[in-house]
Amino acid sequence: MEKGAAPGYQAPMHRTSSWFPWLLGCASALLACGGEPPDPARFSVEVGQTLPTRPACLRRDDTRMALFGDLHVHTALSSDAWNYDVEVRPREAYGYAFGRPILLPPKDQAGRGTRAVRIDRPLDFAAVTDHAEFLAEQLLCTDPQSGVFATETCVGVRASTAPTDSPLALKIMHPFPSREEDVCGPDGALCEAATSAAWRETISAAEEWNDRSSDCERTTFIAYEYSSHRLGSNLHRNVIFRNAIVPKRPISYMDVQREWELWKLLRDTCQASGTGCDVLAIPHNANISNGRMFSVDYVGTSSVEEQAARAALRMEVEPIVEVMQHKGDSECRNGVPGVLGAVDELCDFEKFAFARDGGEAPGECWDVPFADAIPHLGPDCLSRRSYTRFALTEGLAEEARIGVNPFKFGLMASTDTHNAMAGGVEERSFPGHLGVADAAPADRLSFEAGGMGGAQMGPGGLIGVWAVENSRDAIFDAMERKEVFGTSGPRIRPRFFGAADLPADLCDGPDRLARAYAEGVPMGGDLRSVPEGGAPSFAVWAERDPGTRRAPGGLLQRIQIIKGWVDAEGGLHQQVIDVAGGPNGASVDAETCQPQGAGADTLCGVWRDPDFDSARRAVYYARAVENPSCRFHAWQCRALPSAERPAGCADPRMDDVQQERAWTSPIWYTPPPR
Repeated sequence: MEKGAAPGYQAPMHRTSSWFPWLLGCASALLACGGEPPDPARFSVEVGQTLPTRPACLRRDDTRMALFGDLHVHTALSSDAWNYDVEVRPREAYGYAFGRPILLPPKDQAGRGTRAVRIDRPLDFAAVTDHAEFLAEQLLCTDPQSGVFATETCVGVRASTAPTDSPLALKIMHPFPSREEDVCGPDGALCEAATSAAWRETISAAEEWNDRSSDCERTTFIAYEYSSHRLGSNLHRNVIFRNAIVPKRPISYMDVQREWELWKLLRDTCQASGTGCDVLAIPHNANISNGRMFSVDYVGTSSVEEQAARAALRMEVEPIVEVMQHKGDSECRNGVPGVLGAVDELCDFEKFAFARDGGEAPGECWDVPFADAIPHLGPDCLSRRSYTRFALTEGLAEEARIGVNPFKFGLMASTDTHNAMAGGVEERSFPGHLGVADAAPADRLSFEAGGMGGAQMGPGGLIGVWAVENSRDAIFDAMERKEVFGTSGPRIRPRFFGAADLPADLCDGPDRLARAYAEGVPMGGDLRSVPEGGAPSFAVWAERDPGTRRAPGGLLQRIQIIKGWVDAEGGLHQQVIDVAGGPNGASVDAETCQPQGAGADTLCGVWRDPDFDSARRAVYYARAVENPSCRFHAWQCRALPSAERPAGCADPRMDDVQQERAWTSPIWYTPPPR
């Protein structure tokens, strides 16, 4: 109930809550039908903008340094963060990323948060990515002076205590969403102005915190999230701009409802505008997309050429994918239909759907014509097209069919925090993601909290980049060339190179990095020609995260290379190879969470593919894996007296023990034309 609202208040029903009759009427035409396209002028970049000059960074490394960041952060400008009493704004979120404390709910009588939190180690870079969809409604409905504060919709927005309670909730699921006239006005002008105001605040915060001095200590990016949950499937993207030359306003699901419309608008209004604007979009949570994140249906196209053009557009705008965040791991999953190869036990990592459905595996997604028009209230179905490993492999088949690989993406990770805690991934002190909803240990360690909180949700991950310096251009360049990696939280530093022939003793030489760059290609690259009868070789190494005095990093157990390929019948194959290290008997004391057993500070290995077929496309990426350690809920349960531990501490749905990891971006092999 809204603070001060009348007892017995119920949120009003809105037209967006009943769209099944429309769905039945539209039938198969749903795949292509839609409203009028938005006017690109609303999103265009102001011509004539210039960027300030800056001195060269004092710290620069032409062989590239590892920088860590978080490109998925929500603040009080996101309605689903405000729902949970979060009051932290973008400016403060950047402060947290770079070392300042912030205050989280519950609030005191003065309306201030009562939990002070500070990041364990400042990040190198960050982006605030508030949801573009309801920036306007969030500002207008929480401002008593807005003129629409007392409207039915705004009363319902303020009364909601979770995103699903809000009268705005179903709009990001509806195929044709609309604004509420009582808030936005008959012509939408109120919401247009409020969206611009929120966007200006976002830009101002990023500009204030971006270090333009020669120290280059911190980098920020202007960004937002496009949050399509069309028909119940997660199709969200974080939109990141290279510099301060940005469009007039963000593009939201209220503007365009299909991802290819987003790509086209971003290209036309930014990349192709000739203004200096540059942008990329990062899909996330494929694991709860019901197989739609990496679908191969090319809705609305009528020829192979049009399909190839759409695939090329996707790769132009979306070069990297978020493989891990607080709602789980999207790398891979065991038991997925259509995937061949041995079971990979490490694919059971952070599968939050298991916790949500009580441990019962969901059924298969519908893979039939027009399946894109069938609603899901998911994640309620299982598909290989919800996981990056299998999309990377299926992309090889698509490239053979249409000439373009639509899934040739690099891998990264972030948090998706709704507490404005950019990079707040330290497990022992993790205060939750959802403000007051998981502030108390009993809620944070429960599996019954509902929504996107509770023990099934971990702290999330970080993006790592190999860049020559800590600046916007250098980091953005790294993302565009896919020389990026993701981690499940630790600051592991993996390197991955491929070549026609790397020496077997490369790991032993002091010049291995220089030789690897000179003779091979790094993660994100394409293998150069492989001599007839030869086989490519791959060098991979990683350094452990040293951690902090309070929370030391884990030792490394192994580095693996994962290979994917498609056979002549279209079967998707996976192979996992231990290249350095391996099973070492390391474990964790169940009561103290103290690690036991041997491990490594660094690991390095060179592997030549013994089954290489020069006529077959293949994709390879590396995974560096730590020794077992306690998951956050195990740490926090053990810290409580046994009599005070909530029931979630004994719930078996999420393992107490995990193996933290880092994923590199892939390296691809394509046969030469014949």
